[in-house]
Amino acid sequence: METVAKKKPRPRRSFTPEFKADIVERCLAGDRTIAQVCRDFNLTETAVRRWVEQAKIDSGDRVGLTSTEREEIRELRQENRRLQADVDLLKRAMSFFAKETR
Repeated sequence: METVAKKKPRPRRSFTPEFKADIVERCLAGDRTIAQVCRDFNLTETAVRRWVEQAKIDSGDRVGLTSTEREEIRELRQENRRLQADVDLLKRAMSFFAKETR
């Protein structure tokens, strides 16, 4: 029986905002396609297309959540989780002390 060799997934990389802005600028300049820019810099098309779309949203050319709105939502969700954990803890404490007083 043959075994099919699986490709190793590409390790996750992180890029600086300056690098992303430079790549987006090169893509929006119009002299090269996104695919060509991706090949030149060894990037995935999906990631670069996402950067370009987010840049268009941030500049107001497209409708959607801006980067600052996304960050605010992330922070609010994090705070909401923390507050919910506090409420759950207080409920358990209230239940515990209610049983003790009986």
